[in-house]
Amino acid sequence: MNVFSDTAFDGHEQVVFASDDATGLKTIIAVHNTHLGPSLGGCRMWPYASEQEAIHDVLRLSRGMTYKSALANLPLGGGKSVIIGDPRSQKTPELFRAMGRAVEQVGGRYIVAEDVGTSPADMEQIASQTKHVGGINDGSDPARTGDPSPFTAYGVFIGLKEAVRFKHGTEDLRDLRVAVQGLGHVGYHLCAMLHNAGAKLIVADLNTNSVAAAVNEFNATAVSVDDILGVDADILAPCALGGVINDRSIETLRAGIIAGAANNQLEHDRHGNMLREAGVLYAPDYVINAGGVIEVHYCREGMPVADTNKHIEGIGATVREIFERARQQNLSTSFVADRLAEERFGQQKHAA
Repeated sequence: MNVFSDTAFDGHEQVVFASDDATGLKTIIAVHNTHLGPSLGGCRMWPYASEQEAIHDVLRLSRGMTYKSALANLPLGGGKSVIIGDPRSQKTPELFRAMGRAVEQVGGRYIVAEDVGTSPADMEQIASQTKHVGGINDGSDPARTGDPSPFTAYGVFIGLKEAVRFKHGTEDLRDLRVAVQGLGHVGYHLCAMLHNAGAKLIVADLNTNSVAAAVNEFNATAVSVDDILGVDADILAPCALGGVINDRSIETLRAGIIAGAANNQLEHDRHGNMLREAGVLYAPDYVINAGGVIEVHYCREGMPVADTNKHIEGIGATVREIFERARQQNLSTSFVADRLAEERFGQQKHAA
């Protein structure tokens, strides 16, 4: 295995490039910050068009994990890893065992878990080579499957309800129209929670089978992936990839609240202020989608699911503090969330 480490990346403490000719592994492990504890973040497998695109993604995601763990009140820092490859055709047990060896060489400063394109089964292969892995089901608790996505969805649901309460004075979701972009593991679980709460769902996904299932199970209305961001809805829940809130989508946005699971929803920082000026309440993504990392931490510590859920429910109080600060100081919620996180992990860069 070939390993190269560099610290000169966007304020990161460590960035490791590793490859393994025998398995075809090409990975980047980014450790952004370990002030509060070892960095934890998922391993994303994706067919990036270039190494530069992969670097850009892993640096944004690892930085976001630092902020996410800080605002989730976890004794963890932020990190992330990416594997350059197609998860539909290039996965092998040997590749993930090689990934485990790469994680092991970081020496415990990075804890890996599943992410887009990886699964609990992949984490089992990684765990055969390193103990620095989360999202493993040891069978001790039947409520745990090793899949953190239901817990991620629960945190988003809590944050979404808090946004509704802040904007409308009630947590009642009955008959509110929620547009869900992306019906992967998290998005589909979120749809189930919203449906049970009485919300009216509008959904879109490239996977037509997932869309058909949501229409059948949740009486959802299906629209195209090109139209979902601009549909007439009370709430937009982006649950696919990042960067969807940008100059183009803000022009057509009709929802008054944005609260979803996708990481890095704002294409640029300035889009948070554009949402504020447009009167759209944005629940910062890394605040409300922290349920998964909370679950991974509690699972590693051997804590019961009831404690996990109680901690996740605390996301509501954090979101409420961000909304209140933003209103009082006439600032965007994304700016306030960043400043609050920096206060907690001890690297405040701007005055609030």
